[in-house]
Amino acid sequence: MQIFNWTKLQNGSDIRGIALEGVPNETVNLTPEIATILGKSFVSWLVQKVNKPAAELTIAIGRDSRLSGPTLMQAVMEGIASVGATVYDFEMASTPAMFMSTITPGFDCDGSIMLTASHLPFNRNGLKFFTAKGGLQKQDITDILTLAQSNYFEPASSPGKITKHDFISVYANQFVTKIRESVNHPDNFDRPLTGLKVVVDAGNGAGGFYVDKVLKPLGADTTGSQFLEPDGTFPNHVPNPEDKQAMQSICQAVIEHQADFGIIFDTDVDRSAAVDQVGKELNRNRLIALISAIVLKEHPGSTIVTDSITSDGLTQFIEQDLKGIHHRFKRGYKNVIDESIRLNEAGQESWLAIETSGHGALKENYFLDDGAYLVSKLLIELAKSKLANQSLPDLIATLKEPEESAEFRIKLGVDDFKAHGERVIEQLQEFVSTQADWKIVPNNYEGLRISCTSASESGWFLLRLSLHDPVMPLNVESNVKGGVARIVARLLAFFQTTESLDFSALSI
Repeated sequence: MQIFNWTKLQNGSDIRGIALEGVPNETVNLTPEIATILGKSFVSWLVQKVNKPAAELTIAIGRDSRLSGPTLMQAVMEGIASVGATVYDFEMASTPAMFMSTITPGFDCDGSIMLTASHLPFNRNGLKFFTAKGGLQKQDITDILTLAQSNYFEPASSPGKITKHDFISVYANQFVTKIRESVNHPDNFDRPLTGLKVVVDAGNGAGGFYVDKVLKPLGADTTGSQFLEPDGTFPNHVPNPEDKQAMQSICQAVIEHQADFGIIFDTDVDRSAAVDQVGKELNRNRLIALISAIVLKEHPGSTIVTDSITSDGLTQFIEQDLKGIHHRFKRGYKNVIDESIRLNEAGQESWLAIETSGHGALKENYFLDDGAYLVSKLLIELAKSKLANQSLPDLIATLKEPEESAEFRIKLGVDDFKAHGERVIEQLQEFVSTQADWKIVPNNYEGLRISCTSASESGWFLLRLSLHDPVMPLNVESNVKGGVARIVARLLAFFQTTESLDFSALSI
């Protein structure tokens, strides 16, 4: 074990690895043996954090539908039990449910683990860790991996017990209660979604529970819901609300079944998106606008924190139409959430942190990025708007959307890609200063955002460095037809003066 590279398993604030063979040039590095050591490491880390001996700790564990899930989960549980901690086996679960197990009365687990690799390919898996304070930070993962590398753990004289619990039903019931109380239907309190047809696409991930355990008890007609059965081969589409094929699939289902609303989850249910009754996507800027409209009705004038690639039309909608404050921050759901928490601590009220990827976290829900909570808020509004003879999209009727938008991924062909990428951004800043109709957007926390003010371009672009990969994503939006191509053509002139960049992706 000495030569195993533990640091390769760290992916920001998660652990991610290759769990199954079968993909060329990918060697398995998340084995049951490794998983057992990680289970022991988490117990050691937790003992220090909560100041309790291992024998007094209770740790919950759940998984998504990945093929490697059952074997790895068993290995983690055995590792935890071997050093004396009690294990609650939740079987199939969602990432947000695993956090909730640490604060739900009757469970109050000291820590929890979710086995998932979100929307990554079928051969990957990983571990997400929680305490009652929320998800672990990057440094915590580094510390857990350091403990794993030492692999020195005292076995318990009597191992901890492993017991099965149906926590997903407890977790789902909180949505049933919340939707009932929030809609407060005058004629049908217990079944406030009666008369509404809601189609769910779980992408064969862990989100299928939402149909039987939330929507049906509330009276919704769920005919047409699809891919609810967990299947780690993901045979129908990638379980990812950002994936075009996945969104097309749920839009088609809504149209085909003449549904009032469509819901799509990612594999582990920490992200979601929706579809309106005419089959139009409610994701990215539209989803942010919709949940912002709801939150700003409840908390007027408060701040909405988003990632850096949201559109100018969204800023205008939040600030002019909804009279809120739009605070753009860095990409990365943890960055956005932590910034919203920071603003609150500094005295600036912020109730929503949301990324264009569909990660949305609300202050009222422990700043937990929970896809099921987010769509439950939308369903409450859907039921209320039906009572008022209105439709949900009415809330975002004034949202101005770009005529065109595109994302390009420019590859960096050097080892020290971060330093090189930062130099490219500095050079671009100098280039922009020579362009009369391009202006640097102030208060930008990531990369360089430029406003393109001429009538023929009327838009913006953002060049930034990827969080983990040797790539510079370039987002471009324009309010006029052909505007993206014009902006890109001018950028090409700049990129041709730089070194070690593969900008072949810019051909449009």
